Amino acid sequence: MSDNTLFGSTVTKMVIHSFSDKDYKNELTQNQFTVPINPETFTRNYKIDLDTRAGHGQPGTQPGYKASPPDDLKIEFILDGTGTLQGYPTQYAGMSVHDQLDLFLTCCYKFNPDTHRPPFTMVVWGADINFKGLLSNADLNYTLFLPNGDPLRVKVNATFKKSETDQQRAKANSPDLTKSRQTQLGDRLDNLTYSHYNDPGYFLQVGRANNLVTVRTLDTGKTLYFPPFAQNQ
Repeated sequence: MSDNTLFGSTVTKMVIHSFSDKDYKNELTQNQFTVPINPETFTRNYKIDLDTRAGHGQPGTQPGYKASPPDDLKIEFILDGTGTLQGYPTQYAGMSVHDQLDLFLTCCYKFNPDTHRPPFTMVVWGADINFKGLLSNADLNYTLFLPNGDPLRVKVNATFKKSETDQQRAKANSPDLTKSRQTQLGDRLDNLTYSHYNDPGYFLQVGRANNLVTVRTLDTGKTLYFPPFAQNQ
């Protein structure tokens, strides 16, 4: 949505889309929320969980990979009821801060009785933000009030956690990411597991994935498959 210009360029508002399904096919268009004043900054958080446990009696360790948690997107914006902020969308003209906040919460937070969960969201702004996920946290800081106590301004700090569609998860577990190896004389499953995952601890999962009767010995010439594993598998 565009409503004014800056330095000759059209200013595009950040928009939060609301969906009822995890595959982002059924948009709740009536719940779409336009951020009135674009954030001055936003934060993307990427994290890798590492296993830093050291062996008994060892002074140090080589961190092992455990998992990559979902990315976070953090945004901060203002909802205003004074009517004095330049560029404020006309759709919010005369609307109280309480009602504006209700629109945001309906888009991102409120329980949907049809799906029995909060909605899925997609935050869109410019070329760098097209973020599909769910609202994981919203802090509301009320900073200005009418004499009767009604809020005139609130600062919203919202954190969204990335979610993947079924198609994305299927791609991550597709056969082209599953490696295979033919066993040779003297091979051990824990050593082979370490060579593929940098962690021998997955040898039991590899055994189950290959329907091995025992993981203590391997038949020479057998093809073993090494699929991707989630952290909790």
